[in-house]
Amino acid sequence: MPKIVDHAKQKHLVAEAALRIIRRSGLEQATVRNISKEAGLSVGSMRHYFSTQAELFAFCMNLFVQRVQSRVEALPSEGPVVPNLKLVLMQFVPVDEDRIMEMEVWLSFNAKALIFPELKRLSEEMQAGLQQASQFVIDTLLQQQLAKPGLDVELEVEKLNALVDGLAIHQLMHPGRLDAGRNESIIEQHLYSLCKVEE
Repeated sequence: MPKIVDHAKQKHLVAEAALRIIRRSGLEQATVRNISKEAGLSVGSMRHYFSTQAELFAFCMNLFVQRVQSRVEALPSEGPVVPNLKLVLMQFVPVDEDRIMEMEVWLSFNAKALIFPELKRLSEEMQAGLQQASQFVIDTLLQQQLAKPGLDVELEVEKLNALVDGLAIHQLMHPGRLDAGRNESIIEQHLYSLCKVEE
């Protein structure tokens, strides 16, 4: 009787092998040959699941997106609004081992997107993730009637996006200069600056 292979599960095993290599040695070492060895598969089997390296990179980056989404979904929805919104934005700042790896891979992936045009769309979609999170934060402040009157929504979304993106890059390039608490404080203070003053 022929062996039944769960292709979706196998693709995830391959992707997890790729992530282990990326964590150890960086995206440059995530070659089909290295990943097939790590996953215990032949190069031919690997190509059955991912016909190109770009396809494998795209699959791995989608896994990272899912990781961020899972963290955000697990955050508390009850309680004070601004501290909860701060926690959403902190998922994009590399202040622990997992988020540092995600940010390093994200930067490497963007460099790959310049080489592989088929990755450009995914790169843009991932960049849109932070933009959507920023939009969600500003919209929530408005819905909860916390935002200052006359707030320029479009401008504030762009400013918040730039702030978090800048903190993320700064944290990766200059680790240890700002600790997690300092990053949280900067984001929280900015969020409170968008809120109306209680009388």
